[in-house]
Amino acid sequence: MTRAADSAYNTIRGMILSGELSPGSQLGEEALAERCGVSRTPVRDALRRLEADLLIRRTGTQRSFVADWSLADVEDAFTLRAMLEAHAAMRAAERMDDAVLEQLKHCNDRIRRAIALPRPDTAEFVEANRALHMLILNQARSRRLAALLGTLIEQPVVWRTAQQYGSEQLQRSCSEHDELICAFERRDGAWAHAVMSAHIHRAFHAYADAHKGIAPDRKGSDNCVQFSGTTPQLAHPVGELG
Repeated sequence: MTRAADSAYNTIRGMILSGELSPGSQLGEEALAERCGVSRTPVRDALRRLEADLLIRRTGTQRSFVADWSLADVEDAFTLRAMLEAHAAMRAAERMDDAVLEQLKHCNDRIRRAIALPRPDTAEFVEANRALHMLILNQARSRRLAALLGTLIEQPVVWRTAQQYGSEQLQRSCSEHDELICAFERRDGAWAHAVMSAHIHRAFHAYADAHKGIAPDRKGSDNCVQFSGTTPQLAHPVGELG
């Protein structure tokens, strides 16, 4: 792929992941070429690559649209992600070193600061969260696992899930990262596997609740038993903003 095509790919992909291009939006080659500062040929190459990433879909008439996943599609993606990323966390724990531990703590400190603001910084939360999960994936040291997980971690649904989080869900996500880091400090693969699996499944349910119109941190969830890693805890909602 040419440098122009790479540039167009990165620009369009960023617009999709950030939500600037919303699900179902039609993608016109001429408008995209102007936005990317390239000709239409690199844009066509970029769109083919984005289609392979499942970020866009093409119709029989070769028109391109931003992919819009059904709840069943999203559940499938989160289920796969939970299995693969839990395995990555286990491998990472067994191969962990102090330098990567410090980087993971730094990422979660960024998340902590972002969600402590009067109006939580969702963009910073998403970026720091992505960096933390990519560090874990890299430390797993499996090229096959990285290839399988790469697109799942950076789907637009991750951004949309974070936007739906209430303050309790943001705090819980950060706390789950803290527990993951504890497992990594002890090089305990089984513990890291369990925490990561629960972490991803909880994220899916946050997305599913939003899809169904169930408000985050709703009072009706007070009697739910919620899991942080392997330890059940009674829910105590603490407010609104995921």
